Amino acid sequence: MAGRREKYGQSIRGYRIAGAIAIGVLLGCVFAFLYPNGFFSPQTRPLSKSNLQVDSSNCESTEKVNMMKSENRRLSEKNAELQKQVRELNQKLQVAEQGNGRAQEQQLVVSSQPQKAGPFGTVKSLRTNPPVLPDESVNPRLAKLLSEIAVNKEVIVALANSNVKSMLEVWFNSIKKVGIPNYLVVALDDTIVDFCKENDVPVYKRDPDENVDFIGKSGGNHAVSGLKFRILREFLQLGYGVLLSDVDIVYLQNPFDHLYRDSDVESMSDGHNNMTAYGYNDVFDEPSMGWARYAHTMRIWVYNSGLFYIRPTIPSIELLDRVADRLTKQPNSWDQAVFNEELAFPSHPGYIGLYASRRTMDIYQFMNSKVLFKTVRKDANLKKLKPVIVHVNYHPDKFPRMKAVVEYYVNGKQDALDAFPDGSV
Repeated sequence: MAGRREKYGQSIRGYRIAGAIAIGVLLGCVFAFLYPNGFFSPQTRPLSKSNLQVDSSNCESTEKVNMMKSENRRLSEKNAELQKQVRELNQKLQVAEQGNGRAQEQQLVVSSQPQKAGPFGTVKSLRTNPPVLPDESVNPRLAKLLSEIAVNKEVIVALANSNVKSMLEVWFNSIKKVGIPNYLVVALDDTIVDFCKENDVPVYKRDPDENVDFIGKSGGNHAVSGLKFRILREFLQLGYGVLLSDVDIVYLQNPFDHLYRDSDVESMSDGHNNMTAYGYNDVFDEPSMGWARYAHTMRIWVYNSGLFYIRPTIPSIELLDRVADRLTKQPNSWDQAVFNEELAFPSHPGYIGLYASRRTMDIYQFMNSKVLFKTVRKDANLKKLKPVIVHVNYHPDKFPRMKAVVEYYVNGKQDALDAFPDGSV
């Protein structure tokens, strides 16, 4: 009995094993059919819309990168423009601070720590103001022209209209004869523009300005002379030192070889000897004061506004602004008188003086026509000197005297100056 139950159990297990095998084989066939490349192997999919979308997204990413680069460049340019505006506002702030009547230190001045004074005779104060930061945005066209003709950021500048055409020719021919390359004529009318171009003379004509153009085209010597203080401002803002020159001047040497450049303004004098040009103690006598009848005064003859070297500094620009403003508000004023008053008058109650340094040029190098015709031509030793320039400022017969100066100093004609009187007749 027990043996039959044992045989029956063994047969049941055999059927189960056989069924399991059959099921395994069947499942294997099904999986083989459904997954011919294997159940765990990566599936290769045919090119479909999804693949195209991936490639499309790559293209879109490239475009976005390019757009971001372009936007970055735009922002960089905008940032540079904002920085330039900040610089301009800072400069305007400095000018505003200087004009408020308080002696405030400007950002352009090099600050230093307090120092101990040295031994007797060794102490020297700061004499030279620092130059302004050049700003080419003020006048890009003029900036480009000056970069081509200036030497060491310096240039001779003269204003001229058709009324002074003959003197202008003597003026620029004397400059060419000396070999001075850095000079410029600011033409106040089209006739002078054409005249300069015909003679290969560097010329610049400002953009139209109704107020300036009216005076420039029709004004006399004094009116035109007053324009220079307004026009020169842009030259200084661009960072150039300017030797401002009237056209009634003959050049015999290069003036840039004879400048000191230690002051805001370096000007020739109307003085006719060392005392009048460089200063003297003049005693004022008032007898009614009795014991105190004598009062000592310090005097110096005026600077000539027809020839001065001006450095590109804040005080220099303030000087130009002050003179131009007064000439506008006081149309009957003489520009040379206003120029000297602004340079000389000290601060006092109700008035803030100009804090500008100044130097007087050597009167025998930068010679006015009174010195030449009243003194030099009559002195055997002084006649041997060759001045840097001669300015025919004291005499109305300018053109013939200019030609005589050329004949004497350039062509060696010893009697060229003899026919003229000391003064005017």
